[in-house]
Amino acid sequence: MTGHTVRISPSAKRVRVVFGGEVIADAPDGMYVWEHPFFPQYYLPLSAVADGVLTPIAEREGRGLRCDVLGGGRVASGAAVSFPDHPIPELRDHVRFEFGAMDAWFEEDEEIIVHPRDPATRVQTLPSSRRVTVSVDGVVIADTGRPTFLHETGLPRRTYLPKLDVRLDLLTPTTTSSRCPYKGTARYWSVTTPAGVRADLAWSYPTPLRESMGIAGLIAFYDEHVDVTVDGVALPRPVTKFS
Repeated sequence: MTGHTVRISPSAKRVRVVFGGEVIADAPDGMYVWEHPFFPQYYLPLSAVADGVLTPIAEREGRGLRCDVLGGGRVASGAAVSFPDHPIPELRDHVRFEFGAMDAWFEEDEEIIVHPRDPATRVQTLPSSRRVTVSVDGVVIADTGRPTFLHETGLPRRTYLPKLDVRLDLLTPTTTSSRCPYKGTARYWSVTTPAGVRADLAWSYPTPLRESMGIAGLIAFYDEHVDVTVDGVALPRPVTKFS
């Protein structure tokens, strides 16, 4: 966390944590904590944790006390940290469960995946009538007048295209998948041109999460590795971790 100031914010959402088939924590008054700039973690009051769930162990994390997590006859070793003397008073007597070590998390009655969703992040899908083309190695692989632009806070705009407007004969499905806390689970395709195979260059969300339903079944390409025009104007390739 060098160079980063930890931020906190109350959450008005009911948060439930499931492990071993049991609800081991049920908190209406958790805290968002940004331990790094990218997304928050949930810190939940110890009073919201079921009896017998936490067993302190000798290992520490800074000022925190590591705990084993017990639920439904299972144990997740060191999967929680409590903070009885946290330098931020509001976080004392709170616990942070390791997100991926738990079976499931819920905000109200909706399951969340990957990590807690940042309340400052917005995903907006906008249907458009602008003409978009996508080319790979000089081959046009998509040409549409009905794109959907996805705007996600802090990320470059992505363009999602109807399958009927994509050269599906050049796409080969792969076994790759990824998960996004705002969009859901994606599947991928490689693209084949006379110049070769571009692995996992395209993706789609067959059944996206509720706020991203506007891109269901549409196909997107990594703008970092393809040539895109919008209304005849060539777009520069964005520079991201996917470049």
